[in-house]
Amino acid sequence: MSSTTTPVAKRTAWDVILGLLLVVAGVALMGNTALATAVQVLVIGWINLVSGIALLIGALFRIRSGGFFSAVLGGAFLTVMGLFILRNPIIGAVALTLMAGMAFFASGLTRMALAFREPGSRIVMFLSGLISVGLGFFVLFNLGAATVTLLGTLLAIQTILEGLTLVAVGRIRKVEATRAA
Repeated sequence: MSSTTTPVAKRTAWDVILGLLLVVAGVALMGNTALATAVQVLVIGWINLVSGIALLIGALFRIRSGGFFSAVLGGAFLTVMGLFILRNPIIGAVALTLMAGMAFFASGLTRMALAFREPGSRIVMFLSGLISVGLGFFVLFNLGAATVTLLGTLLAIQTILEGLTLVAVGRIRKVEATRAA
């Protein structure tokens, strides 16, 4: 007999409690998307700064092995980006919102193009792409208004969906499965 581990979704009472807390937090975030955007931008700035410094320190241990220069470049980029976002959080929020708008636009165009290659789900893919392109246009042509609320709204929606998923399905856990050899 051999044993293997397989991932299985299993819901416990703690998953339901955590999921409900996430839903409540997501609704609270939705209530003040401007504050959620501001906090999210600052968290991203700090994560970039700390990650960049850690990567620069880690590069010192790679001086004689491969990957030193790429680690230094990556660490320097993350450090500078983190400092830039922390010193100018409004410009950082504009840049992140601009990237989100471009991602909506690009993914929508991609889905619309792929709709012509997938005969079974052509209408759904095309409509999904059209909605994403529309969101992209909305964000890109209303950058000032979108900067204040978009990132917070996306964070709130993601938090609510994570909570609902946790309540409905639970977390993925590895389960030992034994098979006869």
